[in-house]
Amino acid sequence: MAVRQALGRGLQLGRALLLRFTGKPGRAYGLGRPGPAAGCVRGERPGWAAGPGAEPRRVGLGLPNRLRFFRQSVAGLAARLQRQFVVRAWGCAGPCGRAVFLAFGLGLGLIEEKQAESRRAVSACQEIQAIFTQKSKPGPDPLDTRRLQGFRLEEYLIGQSIGKGCSAAVYEATMPTLPQNLEVTKSTGLLPGRGPGTSAPGEGQERAPGAPAFPLAIKMMWNISAGSSSEAILNTMSQELVPASRVALAGEYGAVTYRKSKRGPKQLAPHPNIIRVLRAFTSSVPLLPGALVDYPDVLPSRLHPEGLGHGRTLFLVMKNYPCTLRQYLCVNTPSPRLAAMMLLQLLEGVDHLVQQGIAHRDLKSDNILVELDPDGCPWLVIADFGCCLADESIGLQLPFSSWYVDRGGNGCLMAPEGKAHLESRSYQEAQLPALPESVPPDVRQLVRALLQREASKRPSARVAANVLHLSLWGEHILALKNLKLDKMVGWLLQQSAATLLANRLTEKCCVETKMKMLFLANLECETLCQAALLLCSWRAAL
Repeated sequence: MAVRQALGRGLQLGRALLLRFTGKPGRAYGLGRPGPAAGCVRGERPGWAAGPGAEPRRVGLGLPNRLRFFRQSVAGLAARLQRQFVVRAWGCAGPCGRAVFLAFGLGLGLIEEKQAESRRAVSACQEIQAIFTQKSKPGPDPLDTRRLQGFRLEEYLIGQSIGKGCSAAVYEATMPTLPQNLEVTKSTGLLPGRGPGTSAPGEGQERAPGAPAFPLAIKMMWNISAGSSSEAILNTMSQELVPASRVALAGEYGAVTYRKSKRGPKQLAPHPNIIRVLRAFTSSVPLLPGALVDYPDVLPSRLHPEGLGHGRTLFLVMKNYPCTLRQYLCVNTPSPRLAAMMLLQLLEGVDHLVQQGIAHRDLKSDNILVELDPDGCPWLVIADFGCCLADESIGLQLPFSSWYVDRGGNGCLMAPEGKAHLESRSYQEAQLPALPESVPPDVRQLVRALLQREASKRPSARVAANVLHLSLWGEHILALKNLKLDKMVGWLLQQSAATLLANRLTEKCCVETKMKMLFLANLECETLCQAALLLCSWRAAL
């Protein structure tokens, strides 16, 4: 009995070492029994650069710095203990003491086995990630074949108004294939029969026969206080340029020098769920269709006597999307599964912004654009970065020394939103409005977790996205009673093969295939384990 107790004590010491040196529960990599607070730590995910040009970080064993010598293998710790302590004590220890030391060594061996399993899983995840990172890059933009064109407003044929907000108006546009010396493109590009100042036709109105298609959208900023010089305009409206491509600023008005200036914002790496600005340039403000009716006060005085705007402003050229998320939801009611996929796309986009050190600060349905895949499934794109925080010098730590400092962003959209007009500084979690009964339990728990009062307890966007990925497509692996890393890796390999095959068989990827490719391109062992632990703990509590 004494020997059995000694062996048990030695195994306890081994498990204690695992907790001490890895910072994770003893079965964190087994995933058999979820911990109560797993997956609730925010921060940048390992293995992903914080911004363009940054070196990727590898997933370590989580040892403290003073034990860095043993970071690669716990076997080094066992060897040192053997030399300095175990051998000396062996001679003076009785049978029970020797049994304790034997069990202690056994515990260390089990730790090393777990660490080896972890290293195999991390290596497999990195290999899968490398394959799908190349395949998940955004496709070519509509202006790729015209890299030296598109930097003058006169090159575009402008159609009807798409919409307007508090700082800009958006119009559909195209670059005609007609020779540039024809009269039709020397004007501001208005459609035949629609003179300046006329209202745009209503939504759903049929086009005239032979009317051109408009694959592009031009956003004309309203310039009230930026002045009329190109440099002043670019500096004042620099946040709008965060999602601009490398080619977008290579035009007439200081593209390269602007990016190199210290005051320039961060350049956001492309992502499938984030808008891409294809061209950005300054030009004289034209009198576009509907201008005198929709926004006469922001026009320059040469176009409207009572206008307050300057004569020059910033123009942004982007892909033209069919509608906004608000417009889509007005006429469509997504199923619970489709709604979860739409939420997942937003989490993927937000996670990319976090890893790049950018906060959008104006996320709402009007600023999320939608296009449909061949099956009618919506693909979401985050747009309008005019309120974003993307400063190279301060990162996401915004200095806020007094109430006289403008925090920026859209304060009306600060979490939590609700009909009860909750205050973000004082709300209680019990005051959050109940979600509809149709919301799946996993999504319900995730939303609650993301709205926890204490920010440090909320899952990161990456972990939250992984939760939905596993909930949507990992039901088989989550149903296992003893989920281990080796089984998880086997499931990931199956998902990789199936996704690659589906991508090859269809000319255009459906939304589900694209989401799986994004999941595998962002694959990390640690955040995946955190997501699995969260799901298991939520389901066990039901």
